[in-house]
Amino acid sequence: MLEHATTPTILNGVNVDDLINTVEAVKQQPDLAKFRFSADNQWLTCGHNRTAIKEFYGCGDTDRSRSVPFVLDADEPPMLLGTDKGANPVEYLLHALVGCMTTSMVYHAAARGLEVKSVATRLEGDLDLRGFLGLSDDVPKGYSQIRVNMEIESGASESDLRECVSFSPVYEMVSRSLPVELSMTIR
Repeated sequence: MLEHATTPTILNGVNVDDLINTVEAVKQQPDLAKFRFSADNQWLTCGHNRTAIKEFYGCGDTDRSRSVPFVLDADEPPMLLGTDKGANPVEYLLHALVGCMTTSMVYHAAARGLEVKSVATRLEGDLDLRGFLGLSDDVPKGYSQIRVNMEIESGASESDLRECVSFSPVYEMVSRSLPVELSMTIR
């Protein structure tokens, strides 16, 4: 008997068949859902530092599929005494937030059979340097508010798309905040 090749169901660029199979595998083996991401950072000069991201642990194994690491430079603009070799860390936070919100929405929409034709997003974060500079205990050191304006082309309802966005891990971390454990090695 001949086997028939099936064409995968692709929606929003997502292979829905693989997504459903992944969800089923995690239901059967919950430990597959445990991931550990890592990044290695090196300070270069002034506000400039560089992060390399390559391997991560997930699905019970270390993923070594990347032949070269992703390299991200962070710096500060001249106005903040940097050399402008990359986006600053609070700008990277906006990127991480919108990247995760968009991906989460698109994946969850695909799993629900909801087509998303386009997404364009503008983020703004309000930050008062008096907190960072230690000039006021009443001013947060980070963002006091982030506004996200997503423009989405889709036949899905706003409530369905909002629910899909709500699965974003970074959105949850940022909107609920989380403790950060700091360890130092002093040489």
